[in-house]
This record gives sequence, C-alpha cells and structure tokens, in this order.
Amino acid sequence: MGLGIKEDLNGLRGWLILVGVGVVIAPFRLGAGFLPTFLPLITEGTWRVLVTPGYEAYNPLWIPLLALEFTYNIGMLLAAVWLNVLFFTKHRFFPRLYIVMAALPLLITPLDSWLVSLILPENPLFNEETAADFARALLVCAIWIPYMLKSERVAATFGRGRRPDAAEPG
Repeated sequence: MGLGIKEDLNGLRGWLILVGVGVVIAPFRLGAGFLPTFLPLITEGTWRVLVTPGYEAYNPLWIPLLALEFTYNIGMLLAAVWLNVLFFTKHRFFPRLYIVMAALPLLITPLDSWLVSLILPENPLFNEETAADFARALLVCAIWIPYMLKSERVAATFGRGRRPDAAEPG
C-alpha cells in the first residue's frame, strides 16, 4: 500500500465525481461568459469609444479595467483547461490549482466592482449579478476548499505529499 493511504479511496469516485463534472463544465461556462462580453467590445467598435479621449463614454480607467477583466478571463479559461488535464491525470497539483481558481473570484469580483464604480459612479458597488457571483464563489470556497484540504480520497487520488513519479515501495 505504501504511504499509509487507503487504496480503496484512490480514484475519481465519490464526491470527486461532482468536482469532475464542475471541472469539465468550467471551460465551457467560462468561454460562454467571455465571448459574448468581449467579442462585441472588439468587433463593434465599443473599445474605441471607451478608451479614446473625446468620446462621451471615455474614461482613462477603462483601459486598466478592461485589461484586468480580459487577462483574468483568459487566464481562468486557460487554467480551467489545465485543471482538466491535472484532474484526469490525477496530478498532485490539481487540488492546489482548484483552490486557487475557487478563491480568485473572492478577490477579483470586489476589485472589479470597485473599479466599475469609479468609472460609473451611478452604478451600485454590488449589483444583483455581482452579489450573486460573489455569493456563488463564497459557497464554492466554503464547500470545496475544505474538501480539497481534508478529504482522504483527494489525498489518495492526487498523491498529496509525493512526487508523481515516485515509485511505490515494493
């Protein structure tokens, strides 16, 4: 058995199936949110109106805000694809990346909302959609981060504490 980990816990079973469903869906969900937001921004000339002095909608904060949102969304999309690779190869870094991806919205959502409120002060700091996104991220963190840190199945499946190339003693 080696490492004192129960072999019957090793595998993508139990609650890890729910994690797996979320991991598989994540790139599609992120892409579906990203494309409708950023494609028109670029193709319909909205970008030019927001970032060019002289236009009514211009604000110098649009560039850092849009750059943050674009970078964050592309980064999360790429990380979600990589998370699938780590999940299905049962790589030891899967739980760490999962935790980072779950926690990041707790930081980015309020920051993004604050930046938007600087540009559009008439908008509430936390509108319904932002509050729902934040609540969803908080719920995900409250459930799945402790699971990633405490679960014996996660430890057995993803080889917490051992190198992926480490051979089992024989």
